[in-house]
Amino acid sequence: MQTVIIVIHLMLVLGLIGSVLLQKSEGGGLGVGGGGGGGFMSSRGTANLLTRTTAILAAGFFVTSLLLSWLATYNRKPTMLPTSVPTQQSPATPAPPVSQGGGLLDTLKQTDQQQNQQPAAPSPPRSQ
Repeated sequence: MQTVIIVIHLMLVLGLIGSVLLQKSEGGGLGVGGGGGGGFMSSRGTANLLTRTTAILAAGFFVTSLLLSWLATYNRKPTMLPTSVPTQQSPATPAPPVSQGGGLLDTLKQTDQQQNQQPAAPSPPRSQ
């Protein structure tokens, strides 16, 4: 489903780029060709056709962007901290109750400080 929407989204992007590049610039400096003929591809008719095409492609791009972002958040699973604490060499100190400021962040800070206090012994170089 998501792959199909991405393909449609990319086709809309390419069409939008093409329709914007085909439009006559505001100053007329990049406008190719000029006048003559009052038919379907006349100056006025082309502007209306390209304006409508650009608007429709932009609306499709907007809708597919929203749909893709919704699908991305819909498939995302919440992550939780690991429930098991890795084994340490020193005995673990029990965390004080939350009412005394013993929240999860305080516990993690204490374990980090304990790990920083124990310097690692330098290991001898190994030959290959």
